[in-house]
Amino acid sequence: MTSFSEYLPYAFALIIAIPFLVLLRQFVHTYITLKNQEIKLLSVKSNSENKTHSYERMTLFLERIKPSNIIQKFDQNLAVHEFIFLTEKTINEEFEYNSSQQLYLTKNSWKNIVDCKNAIIDLLHKTYEGLNNNADLNEFKTVFIMNYMNEEDYITTTIEDLRREILILS
Repeated sequence: MTSFSEYLPYAFALIIAIPFLVLLRQFVHTYITLKNQEIKLLSVKSNSENKTHSYERMTLFLERIKPSNIIQKFDQNLAVHEFIFLTEKTINEEFEYNSSQQLYLTKNSWKNIVDCKNAIIDLLHKTYEGLNNNADLNEFKTVFIMNYMNEEDYITTTIEDLRREILILS
């Protein structure tokens, strides 16, 4: 038969180890909680940065499709129909490149951006249809800008809407 005194060292070790195990568990729990809070803060910050970046990219897109900027693109020796084709192709490619930004914009903002893109492309074609077939590129560009100026400046309005939205979200 074994005496109680043989188990005394084990009982003593257990009594000393229990507080350390409790403290270790508390430390690990606190560490995990702090790391989770840090991850949440980083994801909120990242989401905010993504939104800001999206508004910046779409503002840049709108600036690039303004008629005053469009007419400066491409060679002056192009035929009018070549200029229209290349301009429309460039606008659509840049729009497709930025289309993922809609994830961070409001539905209304995205709709306004799409409407601006489509309105500029329509204006290109309407201007071409309104000119006689032997108009040169400089004449086309002048009429294109004049037609845009005679309409509501929907690009500037959309940029202002984006600016107001990003200030509200900030």
